[in-house]
Amino acid sequence: MKIGTIDLGEYPVLLAPMEDVTDISFRLMCKKFGADMVYTEFVSSDALIRNVNKTQQKLIVSDEERPVAIQIYGKETEAMVEAARICEEAQPDLIDINFGCPVKKVAGKGAGAGMLRNIPQMLEITKAVVKAVRLPVTVKTRLGWDANNKIIVDLAERLQDCGIAALSIHGRTRSQMYTGEADWSLIGAVKNNPRMHIPIIGNGDVTSAEICKERFNTYGVDGIMIGRGSIGRPWIFREVKHYLATGKPLPSERFSWYLEVLKKQVLQSVERLDERRGILHIRRHLAATPLFKGIPDFKQTRIALLRAEHVDNLFTILDEIPSKFGIE
Repeated sequence: MKIGTIDLGEYPVLLAPMEDVTDISFRLMCKKFGADMVYTEFVSSDALIRNVNKTQQKLIVSDEERPVAIQIYGKETEAMVEAARICEEAQPDLIDINFGCPVKKVAGKGAGAGMLRNIPQMLEITKAVVKAVRLPVTVKTRLGWDANNKIIVDLAERLQDCGIAALSIHGRTRSQMYTGEADWSLIGAVKNNPRMHIPIIGNGDVTSAEICKERFNTYGVDGIMIGRGSIGRPWIFREVKHYLATGKPLPSERFSWYLEVLKKQVLQSVERLDERRGILHIRRHLAATPLFKGIPDFKQTRIALLRAEHVDNLFTILDEIPSKFGIE
């Protein structure tokens, strides 16, 4: 799959952009485990042109994580154009436009997935951003606003006509948020539309190597994006790439190996922020990791993990898990 001049090879697997998740340290870790491309947290166009420091920090990218995309969102054309130009100066490999975020504070204000109720404005923004920058511009969106307005097949053509270099589709409507199952049949319909010639990237409910391969085989997408399946599990990219290459599951590591990955995430988060904020940030990963699922009587240990306020205390709890629960 190629996006502009960026060659991501056959069956590329990408780290989806996620707010409060895909900071630079997590992107680098996912890259290390095999992600073919990574995306920043989404960047507010309004905050960016107002020079908000926290937003500016999201533009920092590293050569080690390339190819990397900066994702922007907003509802005003001029602000989005200016934000895209600012992002281009940060030298990512491409710029992605978020027309898919379903949360109320974004979609409820007309941005993100809110644009699915204002298609003329969505297309105007897309054309203007493509024209304003030299980098490839891509779009990430959803199937439509709700079950009665699944417009993605027609919308994909119209976005392609705006000059985008690739399209990522989350297989849910805005109304679904993250509930129910992702509908990949419409993603496949977009990919199999003979009028589409740009890469189509599928997203939604890819939580294992086996599911990833099945999505490639069944729907013919050019690439697959993994989002929530990577939270607390950056090694999923290693598992997926091995399975795609060999058709066989990657043998599991010792439990302590996975613990060390989580501990490294903690340290990177603390180094990037500070101890208090770093631990708060990483709790989402500790809460979501499948590593602890299925361990009998783990509830009190889980509570202790999520209440720990200092690295030493947190690591003590993590280090005691194998012996406490008899795990090799």
